[in-house]
Amino acid sequence: MLTSFLDVGTQVLVLFILIAVGALLTKLGIITEQGSRSMTDVVLYAVTPCVIINAFQREYRPEMLSGLLIALLAAFLSLLFSVLLAELIYRKTEISRAVVLKFALVFSNCGFMALPLQQAILGDDGVFYGAAYVAMFNIFMWTYGLLTMSRKTEWRSALKAICNPGIIGTAIGILLFSFSVELPTVLLSPIKMLAALNTPVPMLVIGYHLMRSDLKRVLSDKGAYFAMAMRLIIIPLIVMGVMVVLRVDPTITTATVIAVSSPVAAFTTMMAAKYGRDTELSAGVVSASTLFSLITMPLVVGLTQYLVSG
Repeated sequence: MLTSFLDVGTQVLVLFILIAVGALLTKLGIITEQGSRSMTDVVLYAVTPCVIINAFQREYRPEMLSGLLIALLAAFLSLLFSVLLAELIYRKTEISRAVVLKFALVFSNCGFMALPLQQAILGDDGVFYGAAYVAMFNIFMWTYGLLTMSRKTEWRSALKAICNPGIIGTAIGILLFSFSVELPTVLLSPIKMLAALNTPVPMLVIGYHLMRSDLKRVLSDKGAYFAMAMRLIIIPLIVMGVMVVLRVDPTITTATVIAVSSPVAAFTTMMAAKYGRDTELSAGVVSASTLFSLITMPLVVGLTQYLVSG
């Protein structure tokens, strides 16, 4: 187990160094608010689809497709479970605060933090199954997440938003994989080059948010601590326990747990700002949970690897 912890801890430390670089560049005024938004858009609209498409560029095997379906089901059930918990826990909390804490409890940074870690620990198979979680995350975020933050029944906007680059990239990747279509080098090479940006660029953005957030407020907020504990420890351990008991494939289990145990999604702050919610609280839980994840992710993922390899 110690080896698993050290392996995951090393990878998380690498990510933390990149986050520290982003924080330093923000302190020096090199990364600005507009720059951060632009980098986020680059990752969302170009890098993430390329990561997913590249992960699906492999020889078709029936067991991989069945594994993908299992990964999608695991992602759906874990997110649904989180939604039910959030609705139960925060049903009597003041609205502006409740919507932020619900969002923080349900949505992890499964793209920015999880995909790089899945790639580092599990290789292309990890990203292959991690893409399933990203796709399901997007569906939940642009339906439940949007409706929670806006407090309006914006079904037309939600359905339109489902057609986002992450899901489109997943759909393209699955089609190419299912029909064993190998992209020519002239297309695959730029896709791989853009996919390689998935680790450094998101970490720089997280570093920016760390420097701009008010951690003191969150560190004195018991409700925020509870939401982060659910996000980083309780829900990941429950998901891990169920998948281990059901003897789900080790790679699928580990990839799912990495996604579930990631810190609060950066989208929490973006959505809070868009709909006039508590942006200080949202930025704080995103930043604080990112710092805490440097300890919790190695523990949770290391335990998962130990159990699935036993």
